[in-house]
Amino acid sequence: MRNILFSAFVLFNIYTAQAFQEKGVAEPSDIDKQLRQLLSNAEISINVLNFEKAHEQLDVALNLAKQIGNQKYIALSSSILSQLYYIRHDYPKAITEMERAIAIQRELDDQPGLAYSYLTYAKLFHSAESPERAIKYLNLAQDYYEKQNDTELLGIVSLNRAMITMGISNSEENINRALTYLNKSQEYLKDTDNKYELSRLYYYLARAYLSLNRTNEAETEALNAIKISYQYSLGGMIMYSNRLLSQIKEAQKEYSKSLDYLKISNRVRDSIFNMSKEALAVEANTRYGVDAMRNNLQDLTERNAAQERSLKVNKLTTILSVALITILSLLTLSLYKNNNLRARANDLLQKKNDELTLAKENAEKASLAKAQFLSTITHELRTPLYAVTGLTHLLLEESPTDNQKEHLNSLKFSGEYLLSLINNILDLNKLEAKKVEVLDTSFDLEKRISDVLVALKNSADDKKTKLHYYFDPDIPKKLKGDPLKISQILINLVGNSIKFTEEGDIWINVKRVNQVGQSVFLHFEIKDTGEGITKEKQSSIFENFTQGSIQINRKFGGTGLGLSIVKNLLNLMNSEIYLDSEFGKGSTFSFDLKFEAFEQAEGVAVSKLSKIAPLTNDIMHNKKILIVEDNKINQMITRKILEKHKVICDVADNGTIAVEKASNNYFDLILMDIHMPGISGIEATILIREFDEKIPIVALTAVTLDENLDEFYLNGFTDIIPKPYKTEEFFNKINFHLSKRSVTV
Repeated sequence: MRNILFSAFVLFNIYTAQAFQEKGVAEPSDIDKQLRQLLSNAEISINVLNFEKAHEQLDVALNLAKQIGNQKYIALSSSILSQLYYIRHDYPKAITEMERAIAIQRELDDQPGLAYSYLTYAKLFHSAESPERAIKYLNLAQDYYEKQNDTELLGIVSLNRAMITMGISNSEENINRALTYLNKSQEYLKDTDNKYELSRLYYYLARAYLSLNRTNEAETEALNAIKISYQYSLGGMIMYSNRLLSQIKEAQKEYSKSLDYLKISNRVRDSIFNMSKEALAVEANTRYGVDAMRNNLQDLTERNAAQERSLKVNKLTTILSVALITILSLLTLSLYKNNNLRARANDLLQKKNDELTLAKENAEKASLAKAQFLSTITHELRTPLYAVTGLTHLLLEESPTDNQKEHLNSLKFSGEYLLSLINNILDLNKLEAKKVEVLDTSFDLEKRISDVLVALKNSADDKKTKLHYYFDPDIPKKLKGDPLKISQILINLVGNSIKFTEEGDIWINVKRVNQVGQSVFLHFEIKDTGEGITKEKQSSIFENFTQGSIQINRKFGGTGLGLSIVKNLLNLMNSEIYLDSEFGKGSTFSFDLKFEAFEQAEGVAVSKLSKIAPLTNDIMHNKKILIVEDNKINQMITRKILEKHKVICDVADNGTIAVEKASNNYFDLILMDIHMPGISGIEATILIREFDEKIPIVALTAVTLDENLDEFYLNGFTDIIPKPYKTEEFFNKINFHLSKRSVTV
């Protein structure tokens, strides 16, 4: 375990040196030196197996980096913390820290840091037996190190690629492929000072030769590994290399030497993992030995005293001894019966436990099947729904008669309602499948809430309902948290209040309850003058597909999923939702959240709803957009929607054609479907990025439960538009990327 972290710190020193070279800084600042010293001290703590102290030092480094706003060191500390959590088998925290590091580095365009994190992430996936994802991140790291001509880190990448290849299969073909990577790694690392990686290289060369039954070459490489390991006190590698030599000697039928090497390996293992066992044993033997001597002396004294007693006393002692023996015999018989009863009870409990385990496994399988079924159904519904919403939009723009317009508006409403239901089911499915992670990023909470309220203002105006927004001026301007989940919670709660409030008022209040250091505790309240909820229904209102009553469902519609999603999201963020309502008099929903402050409050006045300039589609005129879509109906709809705004469209039926057209023609933007015959949209995007890094590529796809949106960005996508979409969102994102491209071109 220690050697894994040792490798991480070697990479850390290389990375920080590269960072300073890129900045052109001759010497790091005092605060940089302090951070690097903390990380160096953590390395020392790890080398002596003091993981608790290392964890404290890394936490101090992370907090110091946050205080000075050094995003690179925040990412670096998170990356190293991830590896420490991994060694301690706390995999969820390891993944969370690594994802935070990658997110920050990608936002900063910190290429050295990203390459370092990708290499570490690949090791995590290799240990988690996910070779495909490990190789993907190794490729990303290799791309950067090839551009930098960094032979040492290219050697480490090749070494890890060999390890992954050997882990996939022990076939001769795989071992030979791994040897190719190892030989390339040896060429890169021939002048390296990183003795740990060099010892691992010799160790895996020996393993590969042993798998091919080339025992003499295997022995030579294993001895090279042992020589370096002893010279630089690499305890883990000493243990593993001796064990490997034992296997080599066994294959050579030198059983005596095989046993000697195995004993050395076990002795080193015991010294690492059982350092205190011998001391504890000595202490225990010493203590128990003294107690035994004391008991023997006491017995001897009592016997001498008994001999001096009178015959009458001796007779009484004999009688008492017989009585004691009788009692002990009865007690032994009772214990024997009790043990039999306990054994039978244990057997019964074991059977029941086996039944419960089987029931738990069956329930988990059923839950997984349900999640996959819902994911498949929601994904398949999106394709025909895309045609419904798209064609409705086109027909509404073709000057329909009043009767036709009325029918088309009804169709549009039904399509949007169905889309809302599908999105809610997918969101809830992800929450229940535990595929939602809470992210930490810096954001402006006041602006985030204002944007949500502006988006909902039209719905409120349709109901003739007024929105009132109060934001406590004592709340710091910059907070650390998950802005997307905050938006989702408020959209559901405020949207729910708008739905049940006609010609009334809705208040959105955000107040600071307390602040301790950088920790800020806020209270959120959404209050309305709407229908209200009866006392009988309040306990179940947060359950799936639940509404106040059948009459309310018929009058106002809805799926009954919004409040359930809110409850699950708040639980994910260690909070709860509270309800205070009276039927006919309105409702108040409230919750509390903890954030970290990056800046102090600036005494802003009571917030008002921000104004957003109306969108203009003029920027799309005469722009060339490539539509990559295998479904003919979807092709036609997307093309007609764009051509109504004077866009010049071209269509590719699959990913192969898209790559060919993108390489031979100029386009201002590409709309890329993901699931297509032949190569997928992700594979096509990777190929396009090889010759064009700047063109905006927007994923236009029906997102499923298993798809990680972060994978899209990692593979070169600029943005994502889930299908089916609202045309306003569609045009907004296209206009944004076209305008950004116009500025940079």
